[in-house]
Amino acid sequence: MIELKTSLNKIWAKLAAIYGSSVLLMMLWVLGLLVIICIALFIFFNSAAPTSLTITAGEEGSIYQKNALKYKAILAREGVTLNIVPSNGSIDNLNKLADKRVHVDVGFVQSGVVGNIKTDKLMSLGSIAYQPMMIFYRGESKNLISDFAGKRLNVGELGSGTHSLALTMLKENGILPGGSTKLIETPSPNPVEDLLQDKIDAIFVMGDSASLQLIKDLVKTPGINIFNFDQADGYTRRIKYLHKLVLPKGSIDLGKNIPVNDLNLIAPTVELIARDTLHPALSDLLLDAANEVHGSATLFVKSGEFPNLTTQEYRISPDATRYYKSGKSFLYRDFPFWMASFINRILVVLVPLLLILIPAIKLAPSIYRWKIQLSIYPFYRALLELEKDAFGSVNDVEKRQEIMSSLDELEARLSKIKIPAAFADMFYGLRGHINFVRTRLLAEQISDATA
Repeated sequence: MIELKTSLNKIWAKLAAIYGSSVLLMMLWVLGLLVIICIALFIFFNSAAPTSLTITAGEEGSIYQKNALKYKAILAREGVTLNIVPSNGSIDNLNKLADKRVHVDVGFVQSGVVGNIKTDKLMSLGSIAYQPMMIFYRGESKNLISDFAGKRLNVGELGSGTHSLALTMLKENGILPGGSTKLIETPSPNPVEDLLQDKIDAIFVMGDSASLQLIKDLVKTPGINIFNFDQADGYTRRIKYLHKLVLPKGSIDLGKNIPVNDLNLIAPTVELIARDTLHPALSDLLLDAANEVHGSATLFVKSGEFPNLTTQEYRISPDATRYYKSGKSFLYRDFPFWMASFINRILVVLVPLLLILIPAIKLAPSIYRWKIQLSIYPFYRALLELEKDAFGSVNDVEKRQEIMSSLDELEARLSKIKIPAAFADMFYGLRGHINFVRTRLLAEQISDATA
């Protein structure tokens, strides 16, 4: 303890020798630097990429939920935990994302479901898949959706993307809620049986509200038909977010030739929607996962077609734009996630801090020296005036005596100011110049006296 106190006293003495009576100024300077350092450290430790993420997916067994599980496994490889929140589908996902009170970061959202939901704080990481709409019905073949007028239609659960698109298509065909057509919005535990037992006439299904197994069961069930969108091109013109897809003949079951002909379908895209607070590093990880999950060829897409930046309703994330153009940043491409995050924080926070601190530390003595010079310069100004008066009044003895007294007074005032030892050269230089003027003045007086 004594040694520490002795060391502190030595440091204080050195500082006092440099800064003299303005130790307070020096301390304020140091305090300011410490505040800057503390702020930088706070930013450093709070700018780390989170190690957990929450996604709002879909119902148990839906494609959304299965894809979320795949994302979870991929992100786990990088040490990031993905929490999956179940939902009723796209509209429910979008509502959760738009509601700040709900703890979610990202979600699967079908295009075309925005409605009146406020999305200014949301952004798209891109489209990840098509979401084909399929209508299964019993009875004779139908060519137009308007042929379902007056029937019992299961249009999907309220809040799902299926429900939203089904109502949109029915409206385009003049079928509105409250009319003769019965629109059923409650999910059925066994829609195949409902169709076979004449409880309903048709069911609208999509990936966010039905499992792949359910779709396969419906396609392979005798007596149940799948609707062929002969007007697919017309739908894509009238409903801008829709795309035309073709399900090739025999693509579901080659042995049984299901479907028996090429089948036209319509589909919106599914987008990966995130809050605008999503960390850039997590955005990259999510897009890596999207590439792995959705990048391969399927019945409807070519290899590498998804993910992409095709979107019409949401602003594109700048981090996603950068990712699609040049991939992940150098650090996250070549280092483990945790290490890249750490190095990135150093580059973002500590390097700018050093660029501020190093010049500031070097500049401190210069600023202080300038302050000392400001206290010395008034004496030089007074000395110049006295010298001018002294040698401009050669024959005025009384004037010279008065100037000599002024020089003594100037030197007395100078001796009262406190100059740090580090700046003694300026102090003694000024005293030497005062003596120089005094000596010249005395020499003039002696010369006049002997003349």
